[in-house]
Amino acid sequence: MRKLLFLAIPLGLLSCVGDNQSVYGLIESGDVEALRAKKNEIVSQQKELESQLSQLDSAISKFGTAEKLPLVNTITVNPRIFNHYLELQGDVSTKQNVLIYPEMSGTLQKVYVKEGQRVTKGQLLATIDDGGMGSQLSQLKTQAELAETTFERRKRLWEQQIGSEIEYLSAKAEFEARQDAVKQARSQLGKTNIRAPFSGIIDDVIKDQGTVVSPGPGSEVFRIVNLSDMYIEVDVPETYPGSISKGKEALVYFPVLGDSIQTKIRETGNFINPANRSFSVEIPVPNKDGQIKPNLTAKVNLNDYTSEDAILIPSSIISENAEGEQYVFVAGEPDPENEAVVERTIITIGKTQGALVEVLSGPEAGNQVIKEGARSVKDGQKVKIQK
Repeated sequence: MRKLLFLAIPLGLLSCVGDNQSVYGLIESGDVEALRAKKNEIVSQQKELESQLSQLDSAISKFGTAEKLPLVNTITVNPRIFNHYLELQGDVSTKQNVLIYPEMSGTLQKVYVKEGQRVTKGQLLATIDDGGMGSQLSQLKTQAELAETTFERRKRLWEQQIGSEIEYLSAKAEFEARQDAVKQARSQLGKTNIRAPFSGIIDDVIKDQGTVVSPGPGSEVFRIVNLSDMYIEVDVPETYPGSISKGKEALVYFPVLGDSIQTKIRETGNFINPANRSFSVEIPVPNKDGQIKPNLTAKVNLNDYTSEDAILIPSSIISENAEGEQYVFVAGEPDPENEAVVERTIITIGKTQGALVEVLSGPEAGNQVIKEGARSVKDGQKVKIQK
């Protein structure tokens, strides 16, 4: 049937070629009646050709529709949790990164630790030559013991109302003075010991054993760092005070290490810096394996928005019309042949995270939104959905 229909046009064209020759002859003859008859014959042939063309169009529509339908892929949109993050950058810091100075002048007599060694708070790191202060303390202790004995005797006599009050008070004052002298000497002698102010790691041994040291700049003996109490401080724009708060999730990525950690905001500042219109946020950085170092650069993502049932679609499938409205194509219910009619749907978008966009209005849960092929379809067009 289809072959016969396609042969109709060539046969009609051949007959027209032969008729053209007779038409020229009739025109030369000048016979008006013959010309009118010939015209009516050609009009009849024209109608027949139009009828055949109509049949061909119907056949093409019947047998060729499936071949011409645009092929598309769709995604089914369903509500899911959506976390949006504010991306910032900061450097790792520690509040326990200090230089240790001697408290008294003298020769560095002994160094007990080395670089990289882990120490505890109060641990002895080095000693300074006491210059005879130990012997002086021993003498003061002996004198204090004698003064205590004298005072105890005077006290017993005074309680028995023997002796004068001035002798008792003098013995008491002498004893107390000797005690104070011992305390001062012991305190001074304690300054010859350099101890760790907190638990951490000896990052640098600056002065060698035998070096003469004294209090003040230039006489640093050690640098000690606590790598377990690390943090990052970032500046957050002033437009986020309501969405960035203590306890919110924070994702920290270290490009140099190729590693990331999950933590939470520890503190938020209460002051807007007028220079950059921002407030500070402090994020603790767990450092169990000791790989994170002070001043290490980090990318910080702070959770500023969460939706429990968000509709998300790829930003690549969103188009915009002349009025500036954004839209997507939604496929209707497919027939058994997996064919469906598409509808252009205006959308309102929310926040964007990576390649996904939150849709506030437009497609509903369960709708099939055209993903691949969205740029080649039109509103109301029939498409075939690829499985």
